[in-house]
Amino acid sequence: METTRHFVATVYVVSDGAVALHEHDKLELWLPAGGHVDRDELPHEAALRETREELGLDVDLVAPQEAIESETVRSIPQPQHFLLEDINVDADGAVGHQHIDFIFYGESVTRDIDPGPGEQPADDWTWFTPGDLQASTDRLPADVVEIGRQAIETITES
Repeated sequence: METTRHFVATVYVVSDGAVALHEHDKLELWLPAGGHVDRDELPHEAALRETREELGLDVDLVAPQEAIESETVRSIPQPQHFLLEDINVDADGAVGHQHIDFIFYGESVTRDIDPGPGEQPADDWTWFTPGDLQASTDRLPADVVEIGRQAIETITES
């Protein structure tokens, strides 16, 4: 059976030493901002759009970009991580589909969350410090804890 795969972009938004996470309505998992890459978007553009829609924040992506260019090639901002995620796994372990996830870190100068229409409300979002992440390993996915910690560390040191 063929596995359906979707391209998605995720942003671990960091402000003042904490990362923003919410319990996703559909997936029932604590996750950062993110969503599907539209057909006319590049991954970093989707990351910025999803952050604006879900958090109402404009962030600066911490994304290296190489200086490789030619008449037909240009470099684009690179994700910090590139993950393959199993979605809709049933009781027998069969995978419904997969996400190919471009994971970015984003820095925000404010923690004032103001989601766009149709998004989960601001009260659904929580800012987690590294200590909060470590204390929440019973309810947060291990990858979210680790990447959240790395995002805070990277942005705090930049």
